[in-house]
Amino acid sequence: MKRSITAVAVMALLTVPAGAVAKPSDSDRANAAQECRAERGDSTATREAFKAKYGTNANGRNAFGKCVSTRARDEEQEGKAAHANASKQCKAEAEELGAAAFAAKYGKGKKGANAHGKCVSAMAKELEAEADAEDQEQIAERKSAAKTCAAERKEIGVDPFAEKYGTNKNKRNAFGKCVSKTVKAQHDDDAQ
Repeated sequence: MKRSITAVAVMALLTVPAGAVAKPSDSDRANAAQECRAERGDSTATREAFKAKYGTNANGRNAFGKCVSTRARDEEQEGKAAHANASKQCKAEAEELGAAAFAAKYGKGKKGANAHGKCVSAMAKELEAEADAEDQEQIAERKSAAKTCAAERKEIGVDPFAEKYGTNKNKRNAFGKCVSKTVKAQHDDDAQ
């Protein structure tokens, strides 16, 4: 009887997705909050775009919390991916250099026994820094798009702007749609 209960418990744990059990670390949440403050910005346009992207309640006041939750999960995934990729890259480098040269390059202590761990740590930091730089680039693009849309709305007027970009019944999503469309256009231009 105990074996069947244990087996059922083990099977239940195996069916739970890995992301559902783990939670982002405090440092992931701190980094996420920093990115959210940067994305929210100080201008009226960037704050409006921020609320349009993340806010889920009627007035969008929950936008910061939703942003932090989303970005913290993203930070956690970036860390996991960086660590996994770093390990693969270090194994490849160890094969290329040979065990002795790899241990001499990365190892500390007796015979460089911890060379793989030191390599993975250094490589993972580099990969996470690259991912953070990409996040900052995306934030800058959204802020620029928000300012562009605010200028267009001011130029053509609120109602024509809402008609041009709004897709829902009351056209209140116009600003968010404009920002998304502008960011997409920037990416399309960069790809060409």
